[in-house]
Parts: sequence; C-alpha cells; structure tokens
Amino acid sequence: MSAWERELDEAARELDGADTLAFGGVGLAGQVLPATEAYRTLEQGLREHPEAARKRVDKLLRKGSPAGRAYAATLLEAVDPAAGRDAWARLRDDDGEFTTFSGCLMGRATLGEYAADRLADAEGS
Repeated sequence: MSAWERELDEAARELDGADTLAFGGVGLAGQVLPATEAYRTLEQGLREHPEAARKRVDKLLRKGSPAGRAYAATLLEAVDPAAGRDAWARLRDDDGEFTTFSGCLMGRATLGEYAADRLADAEGS
C-alpha cells in the first residue's frame, strides 16, 4: 500500500468516528480539529486520486458516524453536485446528533436537520 493510500485510510478512519463538524479553526485560538484535517486530506485525495478517495467517501457516507456522514456528503457534493444532493436527501431523516462549530460558536444538530439545511441552501442558490 502506498503512502497516499495509507493517508486516505487514516483520514477516513478519523472521520468515521468524528463527533464534531468543523470546516475551519475553532475556538478563540482557531484550533484545527483532527476531523477537519482528515476532511482536508480526503478533499485533496478527491483531486489527486479521485477513484480511490471516492471509494472511501462512499463507504463513510454509508457507515460513518453522523458527523462523518455529514463530512462525506459535503465532500461528495463538491465533486458531484447531483450525488451530493442525493446523499443529503437520504440523510434528511437521520436523527443522529453531532457538535457543530462555526469559528467560536459551538452548537448541536441532528444529521437530518443539517441535511435539510444543506438542501435548502442548494435550492436557494
């Protein structure tokens, strides 16, 4: 197994167990969470090794934690908007919860609520 494959596997494992969704730094110090780093690794993998990274994203979408599935749907949406919308639609009824961060602001959401918001945002743009 190559180094980049191991890196993608490690990133997918990190997101598989993620309990927090954050796309940038969090808190006053702007700390980047391990899950955010893993998201960025898979995001880069989708550009550099699309087939291998997509397999990991698809598996994460099926079997990951609620936050992990939200990361996976976000990644999918970026590379295949139609597949991303389908993923969000499938997740709309999921009541799994996770913590969200937007800068210093921490919140809680269910995957279904988050998915509904993403679908509404997509329809509004």
